[in-house]
Amino acid sequence: MSVLKTILESGRFEVFITTLIVINAITIGLETVPAAMAAAGNLLVFLDQMILAVFIVEIACRFLAYRHRFFHDPWRIFDLAVVSLSLVPATTGLSVFRALRILRVLRLITVVPSLRRVVGGLVAALPGMGSIVVLLALIFYVFSVIATKLYGPSFPEWFGTIPASAYTLFQIMTLESWSMGIVRPVMEVYPVAWLFFVPFIICTTFTVLNLFIGIIVSAMQAEHETAAASEREELHGEQALILAELRSMRAEIAGLSEKIMPDSAPAPATDQIQR
Repeated sequence: MSVLKTILESGRFEVFITTLIVINAITIGLETVPAAMAAAGNLLVFLDQMILAVFIVEIACRFLAYRHRFFHDPWRIFDLAVVSLSLVPATTGLSVFRALRILRVLRLITVVPSLRRVVGGLVAALPGMGSIVVLLALIFYVFSVIATKLYGPSFPEWFGTIPASAYTLFQIMTLESWSMGIVRPVMEVYPVAWLFFVPFIICTTFTVLNLFIGIIVSAMQAEHETAAASEREELHGEQALILAELRSMRAEIAGLSEKIMPDSAPAPATDQIQR
């Protein structure tokens, strides 16, 4: 099992799996092109099945190598879920799951360390992002109620109800045709409407959304520092091991020298007596 684990964790094996993932992503994409299916449909399906078989064998080998510790790593569980979705039969009710085969591309996250750090940073940022989402929801609710009261009678399609107002404000927050498409028509009826929309854009687009970016950047920086600290600890451990081996070698050399020197020391004295 140790040999199998060494193979699974080797760099060459990771490169091999990464290459298969990229090839599989290309073949799955080509299966959506009618011209490609007409020209080489059988070949594409064959490659897809063969690559899936390799992924299944890989998961089975990881089960054998890690046994119960297989489920201790969330990335291995992610690989198992992605590969399992590809085994769902393409029946009428479950055919949508077959389209999820493209999720195999996400296995690149598990084999590329830099991608794992990015995803780890995003996951670490979720608690802070949850607080920002709650704050954004409160702002949207307050402004939606105000917009419905102010502009609902004149613009029922945009501000007739709270959900409609919230969706319109979401479009404004994304700055998608917010001025010419929504705000200026409203200002033709309500000239001072900019006093409502400009503060809303400042509160959401330029403030709250930047908080998302700040939290994500901080989480990714913390993830990077954690990874760097782990690498430094591994390096220090290797250096300590090398130093211990050097000390033991020096002690062995000193012991050999002590054994050799007494045997060679009497020789000069004997020569002097003979002379």
